[in-house]
Amino acid sequence: MRRRDLLVLIALAPAAAPIAALAADGDKKKKSGGVSYIPIETLTGATTKPDGRRGVLTVEVGLDVPNAALRARTQAIMPRIRAAYVQTIMIYAAGLPPGSAPNADFLAAALQRETDRALGQAGARLLLGAILVN
Repeated sequence: MRRRDLLVLIALAPAAAPIAALAADGDKKKKSGGVSYIPIETLTGATTKPDGRRGVLTVEVGLDVPNAALRARTQAIMPRIRAAYVQTIMIYAAGLPPGSAPNADFLAAALQRETDRALGQAGARLLLGAILVN
């Protein structure tokens, strides 16, 4: 490659940076739900498969918070809420008997309890998505 071509690329690099930043911001958009929906990244916990090997329990959740003030508080303490969820999922997955299906009702109740405890009040509704054992 010739040096002149490299100089042109170096000169155009600052102009390309804002375009890359706009593309990155577009990826962080909310993918589903309405204004009151807060998506949460997938939660995982280690479990045991029937053959004795390690498995993974995967749970997808989100929160529906219609109150704007409570939604702002929820987003502010989201790391604390997510940590409580992960701890609950890890404890549940570790005690799950090999080959048995997870109890969705128990998980929903436990995660809702953690939500209310972290927020200090009721008002945020836990929405349970897929529960997979792999």
